[in-house]
Amino acid sequence: MTSGATSVQRSYGRTPGELRPVEIEPGFVRSATGSALISVGETRVICTASVEESVPRWMVGSGRGWVTAEYGMLPASTGQRKARDVTKGRADGRTVEIQRLIGRSLRGVVDFEGLGERTIYVDCDVLQADGGTRCASITGGMVALRLACERLVAAGRLARVPLTGSVAAVSVGIVGGMPLLDLDYPEDSTAEVDANVVMTADGGLVEVQATAERTPLSRAHLDELLALAADGIERLRDLQDAAAAAA
Repeated sequence: MTSGATSVQRSYGRTPGELRPVEIEPGFVRSATGSALISVGETRVICTASVEESVPRWMVGSGRGWVTAEYGMLPASTGQRKARDVTKGRADGRTVEIQRLIGRSLRGVVDFEGLGERTIYVDCDVLQADGGTRCASITGGMVALRLACERLVAAGRLARVPLTGSVAAVSVGIVGGMPLLDLDYPEDSTAEVDANVVMTADGGLVEVQATAERTPLSRAHLDELLALAADGIERLRDLQDAAAAAA
């Protein structure tokens, strides 16, 4: 515990280094090439992977494929109705930032030459939000992407699964002076520091988004948070593997 930290009462009676209950249901949307419903505590996200036999114009003739992501929150996902982006004529800045993060994270483990000239769209739709929606989207999106690739192999459209590894993501932060893993909304909204960490299965960092709200983040605190994240992502990876095996 960090010096000066106070006791923090966590949802589900969790310890500081414990994830919320996580469930990943593969094949949740049968019409999608790959899909998963991921639940992290009260946060729930449907992730689907759809394949198109084409690539963006700037990639035509390259022999390489592409993976991209879209993210959205259903109107009632936060309790107070959120207007759909289509009614505003454009996605808001937060939505654009998150879907770019999801796309970057997933592309980090894709063999684009192995995928060939086709595009996989990973759509992440938040049914219910209680903190960590972008991390849940990456973790569940990885399962949907993997299942889509495996389905392409089974159908004879690919010789092998064009993935070089896997990624998962989790939030960490400092609340009441205490480093915590997997923040829910009440924790996230009062955190002195909050961060989203994306890691590969072998522990490589894909992205770290960290913000200090009131107190500058020290190197020691950052190292502590990254260690917490690594432990959490290892557990998430086991759940991803189990979900993919059960599909």
